Amino acid sequence: MKKILFFLFLFGVSAAWSAEPAAAGTDTSGGKRAAAPALPLPSIREAIEKDPHLYRDVLFFLRALAIVRENYVDRGKVSDGKLLKAALRGMLQELDPFSMYEGPEQLRALKEDTAGRFAGVGMTLSRRGNAVQVVSLVDGAPARKAGILPGDVLTEVDGHSVAKMNFRDCVARLKGPPGTQVKIKVYRRSSDAVFDFTLTRAFIKIPSLHGVKVIGNEFGYIRISSFSRTTAGDLDKALADFAAKKVRGIVIDLRNNPGGLLSAAIEVCSRFLKKGELVVYTEGQSERSKQRFYAGDAVKYPDIPLVLLVNGNTASAAEIFSGCLQDHHRAVLLGTKTFGKASVQTVIPLPDKGAMRLTTGKYYTPSRRVIHEKGIMPDIAVPVTPGAEALLALRLNTEPGEILAKDGRGVKDIQLERALELLKGVDLFLKNRNSR
Repeated sequence: MKKILFFLFLFGVSAAWSAEPAAAGTDTSGGKRAAAPALPLPSIREAIEKDPHLYRDVLFFLRALAIVRENYVDRGKVSDGKLLKAALRGMLQELDPFSMYEGPEQLRALKEDTAGRFAGVGMTLSRRGNAVQVVSLVDGAPARKAGILPGDVLTEVDGHSVAKMNFRDCVARLKGPPGTQVKIKVYRRSSDAVFDFTLTRAFIKIPSLHGVKVIGNEFGYIRISSFSRTTAGDLDKALADFAAKKVRGIVIDLRNNPGGLLSAAIEVCSRFLKKGELVVYTEGQSERSKQRFYAGDAVKYPDIPLVLLVNGNTASAAEIFSGCLQDHHRAVLLGTKTFGKASVQTVIPLPDKGAMRLTTGKYYTPSRRVIHEKGIMPDIAVPVTPGAEALLALRLNTEPGEILAKDGRGVKDIQLERALELLKGVDLFLKNRNSR
């Protein structure tokens, strides 16, 4: 009888999966969704054939479920539905920080958020182990105005411990209607102190490029703060202006860039690579997770010397761009190791109108280096202290492309200084070679 009930249970699971739409959305490493091939429907028979212990393990789980249901002190908390969804959440959270179950309300809020109906505080966050860390801030946004810095670690949101939340819940608590307030606590390693902030939510507009300028009448400087739909077009204007001014090299500043759209990273790579050269590829357990992305048509700048500035908050699409140009020997990377976040999350609808967000692949550079949890090592390491990095993060938003603050005070941007020295050396070498 138990065996019959077990297979009826499995049949019900299979039928529920089959009733859902085939296509799922794919998170392209920076939180933006695009159409993706349907994942293969699970075959219960194949699963049992591959793992003869599956029946035993499911019975083990059902027995534990029955013990909890019959003995837990608060009967209102142990309905079958609540326990099974809690088990699903725990299973996904055990896999990695980015796989999770989103209930109907969470999924609806996510859709409304991506449609621009909700406001926030202007912080990009990422999970680092058990901590939720600020990766970057938007110029003029509430978090930046309040004095929060990249590298700060969130400890509380509205009195709730971040350590007891999953990542999605933490992000959701920071968002809400414009004009409403949220209270947060952060730990700042550079000063070994905890700070309290009260932020008023607002609609956030995120520009893609900052500080486009020519430094010393010699070299171009561009800070890409994120990869969005406008990045490639904005970059074309900047590169055309640099070409007209005959710059002899370009610094592209990717420090504190949390990523963005994969398509934007591919478009930016296409400006510096030949058409058809490999930019990045993905691999996972399913054949459908294996994709390759190549440089496309664009106005090309194949010869201009490039230095990319990177640090521990350079993540996602910014790492894909950096790793690609490094592998093709098209740019020199200078700074510190990048964050290490480049995985594919696929959103799979479930019968309860919620969804699973499941990591189904990882991004690899053209030379087959995995980015996720590894990061990209710079060609030239130029470390800075945590305190200096925090001060530089502020100046990147107010005075990008400045080695020293305009008032002459504050910490020197030694990474930018070294990048310009490197371009000067390359320029001198090319001049000497061409004069022979």
